Amino acid sequence: MSKKNHQNTQLVSSGRKKAYTHGVVNPVVQRASTIVFDTVADLKQAAKTRGDKTLFYGRRGTTTHFALQEAITELENGAGCALYPCGAAAISQALLAFLKTGDHILMVDNVYEPTRDFCDKILAGLGITTTYYPPTIGSQIKQYIKPNTKVLFLESPGSITMEIQDVPAMVKVANKHNIMTMLDNTYGNGLHYRPLEHGVDISIQAATKYIVGHSDVMMGVAVANEKYWPQLREQSYLLGQCTSADDAYLALRGLRTMAVRLNQHEKAAIEVAKWLEKHELVDHIRHPAFESCPGHAFFKRDFDGSNGLFSFVMKTGSQKAIDAFLDSLTHFKMGFSWGGFESLVTANLTMKGLRSNTGWEHGPVIRLHIGLEDIDDLIADLAQALNIYQKNL
Repeated sequence: MSKKNHQNTQLVSSGRKKAYTHGVVNPVVQRASTIVFDTVADLKQAAKTRGDKTLFYGRRGTTTHFALQEAITELENGAGCALYPCGAAAISQALLAFLKTGDHILMVDNVYEPTRDFCDKILAGLGITTTYYPPTIGSQIKQYIKPNTKVLFLESPGSITMEIQDVPAMVKVANKHNIMTMLDNTYGNGLHYRPLEHGVDISIQAATKYIVGHSDVMMGVAVANEKYWPQLREQSYLLGQCTSADDAYLALRGLRTMAVRLNQHEKAAIEVAKWLEKHELVDHIRHPAFESCPGHAFFKRDFDGSNGLFSFVMKTGSQKAIDAFLDSLTHFKMGFSWGGFESLVTANLTMKGLRSNTGWEHGPVIRLHIGLEDIDDLIADLAQALNIYQKNL
């Protein structure tokens, strides 16, 4: 039986060794800073094997953390998983673990805005340069490679505009030039997309989103292959990255129901998107499962499913119309993040400041996260808000 057929069972069973659960269903919450040792020999052995799932120091983790790391490592089919206090930290610290002054990175142009800010404001100050490349460039990424290029960073689908990248083709080029690859896999979540199986070296997620699933924990994770896991693990430790045992427990609890939640998110989002696609004010849908989304063929080839996140592009608009639209919504709340049980909305009149290589020649973009509310209520909410949008054009 294929890995795909085992995934629901895997989500329920992984990270539940007796050493973590102590005879109950869920791993215990083990909070600790100092780990005490009975003998000098025990202390030396813990220091020697601190890269394994061995109690050493609170920042290295406890059995609660080990259970979560093991579960996510298995989900993403990697060699090891590092935990971080948020998704942005997972991205920034993974990059810092492998970059030094004088290095160059290739960053996809539709990247998550905090990642762009980190490159432009932090890495630039450290003497690390960034080149932004078009998200649909595929194997032609080779034209952007420099002698000092160390990392190719991908995000597929991309933030807001949802372009899907030809990851295998780009990884092939990167490997030829001895460039490591990282991918923000928050959308793919490890259940619907596993980057390491497509040759990517490090898969990063904001576990805040679908892994936790309830908008009450900030957490990031990075899963590496065998080649890069030792360096990611040690550098992240040296950079002081850690999470609380309570948050690790909540992430594990969310993981158990992620498949069920994703099925509902996906079903509802597709139904809402199909309704929007027919609306007279809407130009096109940016949902990976729709042919109107750039890179849709790669989505069909590489992904096992979608989720609740997508965008739609208006034919025309103004800031006044957008503001009126947002203010009139009831079930869709305005707020950052996504992946929780609630429906959310954000909007961009233009993509100014969010791209530097590729332009945006379309109308305003409205991004939705479809939560677990009744679909008819969500559509009715959007219908009345679009009427108000039209009145304010």
